[in-house]
Amino acid sequence: MDLDTFSSLVERPDESARRGAEERWQQLAVPRGGLGRLQELAAWLASAQGEAPTRPLGTSRVLLFAADHGVASLGISALDARGGTAERVRAVLDGTAPVSVLARRYGADVRVVDIAVDADPAEFPEEVVRHRVRRGSGRIDVENALTPDEAARAFRAGMAVADEEADAGTDLVLLGDLGVGSTTVAAVLIGALCGTDAAAVTGRGSGIDDRVWMTKCATVRDALRRARPVLGDQLALLAATGGADFAAITGFLLQAAVRKLPVVLDGVVSAASALVAQRIAFRAPEWWRAAALTGEPAQAKAYDRLTLTPLQDTAVTMGEGVSAVLALPLLQAAGDTLAEPAAVPTAKPLPPRAPAKLPTAAELLGRY
Repeated sequence: MDLDTFSSLVERPDESARRGAEERWQQLAVPRGGLGRLQELAAWLASAQGEAPTRPLGTSRVLLFAADHGVASLGISALDARGGTAERVRAVLDGTAPVSVLARRYGADVRVVDIAVDADPAEFPEEVVRHRVRRGSGRIDVENALTPDEAARAFRAGMAVADEEADAGTDLVLLGDLGVGSTTVAAVLIGALCGTDAAAVTGRGSGIDDRVWMTKCATVRDALRRARPVLGDQLALLAATGGADFAAITGFLLQAAVRKLPVVLDGVVSAASALVAQRIAFRAPEWWRAAALTGEPAQAKAYDRLTLTPLQDTAVTMGEGVSAVLALPLLQAAGDTLAEPAAVPTAKPLPPRAPAKLPTAAELLGRY
C-alpha cells in the first residue's frame, strides 16, 4: 500500500466556514466568549461541514472496532482473556452495555465491527463480522500481531468502513473499541512513537493491581524492543506490535479525514491509532476531537503529541466508546446554538423615578 498518497488527499477543514462561524457569533446577542467551549466546537463543526451556520447533528454513529490480543494470555488484564471480548460485543449488540444505553439516550446509532475477535464468527450477525481479518492476534512481546498481508487487509477494512459511513450520511462518528489486552498494545505504539520507556506509558487498564501492572510493564518493555526497528514503516509497525483493530482504526481515521467526516476519539486505543495516522497524514488530526482522558498515561502523551485538548473530564476509565458518547450532547449543543441561536436579551434601562421626598427634621421629631 502507498500510504504517502494520504498526505495529498487529506485536506484541512474549511477555513472560510470557520471564519463565518466566528463572524456569526459576533453578530448575535451573545456576550463575547459567553458560551465558552461551545463556540470553538461550533466553529470546528462548521469547518468540518463546510458551511456556516452549521447543520444540527442528526445522524451520529457510535463505531466500535472489536478484536482480541495475544498478550491478554499473560494475565495483564482484569478481564477474562478467553471470551471476554466476545462477551462485551454481545452486551453491546443486545443493548445492555453502558455505551448502548447512552447512545439510545442521545439518539446515536451503534455499530460494532468484528475485525479480529477470538470467537466463532457464527456467534455474531453477518453485518458485524463481514470485515473480519483473523481470529485474535499474535503475542506482540515475542511475535508479530499480524502478517503484512493481514495488516494491509485490516487497514483497507477500516477505510471501507469510513466510506460506508460517509455514503450513509453519517455526520459525526464517536469512535471506540472493544478488546481485552488492547491498552497494553496502545501503550507499546504510543511509547514507540513518542520515544518513551515502558513505565511512562503503562497504565492500569481494566483496574489491575501492582503485581499485574509490573507484568504488564515488562510486556510493554519487550514489545517496545520489537517496535523500534520498524518505526519508519507504519504498516510494519501495526503488524509487528499492533493488531487488526489498530490497523483498521488507523485506516478508518485517515479515510474519514479524506471523506471530511468528523470523528470524536474515545480512549487510548483510538488515541494510539490516531498517532500512527498522524505520521501518515499530518493534517488528519484537524478532523478529530478528543472526548476525555481515561487515566491512561499513554493517552495523555498521545493527545499532547496530537495537540488535542479533551472536551470533558468525566473520570470514565472503561473505554468502549462511553466517553465519546458523553461528548455527543456537548457537540449537539454547539451545533444547535450556532444553527438556531437564541438571542440573549440585553438589559433595558429602568424608567426614571421621581426623587424620593425625605422627611424634614421637624417632621421626624413630630413623630415622637
